[in-house]
Amino acid sequence: MPIFLDSTGTMIVASIGGIFPGILCGVVSNVLSSIFYRPNIYFGFINAFIAIFTAWFFREEKYKRAKNILLFVISIGVMSGVFSALVKWFFLKTPESTPILDSIEFLTDFIGVSDLTSYSLVEVFINIFDKTLSFTVALLIFYLFPQKRRLSINNSGWRQKPLSVNESKELGRVSKDIKQSLSIRVPFMLFICAIALTGIMCWVGIGLYYDNSKEEKAKVALNAADYTASFINPYKIDEYIEKKEYTLEYTQTKLFIDTIKKNAVGVDYLYIVKMTKSGYYYVFDADKTDGTSHKAGEFVPYEKELIPHVKEFLNGTEIGTIEINGLTGWVLTAYCPILDNNGICRGYACAGVSLDYMEGYMRKFLMRVVLIMSSFFILIFAFGLWMTGTLMVYPINSIEKSIEDFIEAGDDQKKLDAAVKKMRSLDIRTNDELEKMYRIICDMALNQTEIIRSVRRISDSTMKMQDGLIITMADLVESRDSDTGAHVQKTSEYVRIIVEGLYKKGYYPEKINPKFISNCVRSAPLHDIGKINISDKILNKPGKLTDEEFAIMKTHTTAGREIIEKTINTVKGESYLKEARNMAAYHHERWDGKGYPEGLHGEVIPLSARIMAVADVFDALTSPRVYKQAFPLDKALSIIQEEAGKQFDPKCVEVLLDSLDEVKVVLGKYNHSV
Repeated sequence: MPIFLDSTGTMIVASIGGIFPGILCGVVSNVLSSIFYRPNIYFGFINAFIAIFTAWFFREEKYKRAKNILLFVISIGVMSGVFSALVKWFFLKTPESTPILDSIEFLTDFIGVSDLTSYSLVEVFINIFDKTLSFTVALLIFYLFPQKRRLSINNSGWRQKPLSVNESKELGRVSKDIKQSLSIRVPFMLFICAIALTGIMCWVGIGLYYDNSKEEKAKVALNAADYTASFINPYKIDEYIEKKEYTLEYTQTKLFIDTIKKNAVGVDYLYIVKMTKSGYYYVFDADKTDGTSHKAGEFVPYEKELIPHVKEFLNGTEIGTIEINGLTGWVLTAYCPILDNNGICRGYACAGVSLDYMEGYMRKFLMRVVLIMSSFFILIFAFGLWMTGTLMVYPINSIEKSIEDFIEAGDDQKKLDAAVKKMRSLDIRTNDELEKMYRIICDMALNQTEIIRSVRRISDSTMKMQDGLIITMADLVESRDSDTGAHVQKTSEYVRIIVEGLYKKGYYPEKINPKFISNCVRSAPLHDIGKINISDKILNKPGKLTDEEFAIMKTHTTAGREIIEKTINTVKGESYLKEARNMAAYHHERWDGKGYPEGLHGEVIPLSARIMAVADVFDALTSPRVYKQAFPLDKALSIIQEEAGKQFDPKCVEVLLDSLDEVKVVLGKYNHSV
């Protein structure tokens, strides 16, 4: 039957188990089936390709659309048909059944194409039908097979937590910039070793065959030459050359040589020659089927292979056999001297056997080896990919990706914990040095995370202590001021509202980040630290200050800057107190440049000081003082809005006005009224 259904098992295994199991099934099934139908051994590579395409087709879930199934079956059928036709045509010579032969003859006559083209068309049609049946069976079994069981089979080859198709592709991008990836290097090395080993085996096999065949042919040629030489009269050779074939004795001897050639199995050439320094004369040449026999007395120069033996020929030495590749082809010729009673060489009896058939045989042998081994090459390469992927590349890429996630987490404790958890969930179990390295990396990451957690606890404790000291210092300064009302706490809240609002709106992105926000909020209580240098008389004066008194009052900005700078120099390094210094020194600067102590304007004023300026004045307006009552909220907001672009940064004012609900919460908390 022309329908073999030999790809059914391959498609089933590839659809459920993946590429390597599918290729393994395809190659092994072809080897086993060759026991019953020997030519099947040549078609293993076709089944290997079918396994690759089938595994890809099911992995990408292409089978869910009828259009894809149709294209797949046609593509597989065309590929299988064309390759099958070529292999059978050039190596098996004849189709395997009479109906196919009749179909070829019909197409050749009907379409007017060559027999090979007709054969290819017939094979394509048969293979499309064959592969359609095979795929239908495979698809049916795939759907009937429990999904959990399919997943279990697919995941059985992993040496770590199984990866989905998308996760595998994502990990593949990790090593895309690597010039010599292990996923290519190791399989390629195995592939080259397999080719080299096959080449060596072919070379040795052909060499042994050639040597053995040559030895057998040499024996045949030597026996024929020796037998012929024993019947030639050495004293008649010159006479035969001179008189040629006009004598009865010559004719009888010629018939005798022809008879020897016909009865010597394997001998293609048999002739008698007389050697000279520049060439040789033909004496006898047994009849050839193509009518190219040489005439008696015909002179022929030495072939290049004979030139090194001219001296031996003239001395009548036993030459043995010599290979000659000339006009008559590749020939192994035996030379036997014809000696007279005095031991003088009068000529040579030559018997030649053609070796041209060996070239054709070796060519076919190599092609057959290539066909047979191609499926094993594909299997070896697939095994290399599978082994390298599951035991090396995927685990290494997974570790690399998890380390990158750990590094990107920075000092974010939640991200660090998540990265460590993800790293430990990889569950790499390759049972080699790679697994040991993975365990060490997991332990290192876990220890590092716990160290950071401990440092964070200490840092948080230190920060709370620092914040407590700052609040205490600020309260000490505030307690000297008869104006009560939790000014430190409220301004800190307003600073937080304004700076977070600027961040949400995307204002000043080059400056505002989570760290800047934290620094501003923590620094806010120290904005009036310089008032510790102002006397109680001026600080708590109920009336308007004189010019001299106001000049003294203004020095609290520079005094505050000096106090905080001394602290910064003592602490050393990066510190949030730098924003505290800016707030203390410049929170009385104005947007229009009319403020103090330096008359800065616009964005030249540090951002933290511009934020504090709005918060400080707004709290002063909405809080009672010894010299005034608290303004209503609407009046205070109106005054603030009027000063936008004059005294205050317009963006800071905008954020304060947009955050009215939060502002009311602060007022309600500390003023007990809105």
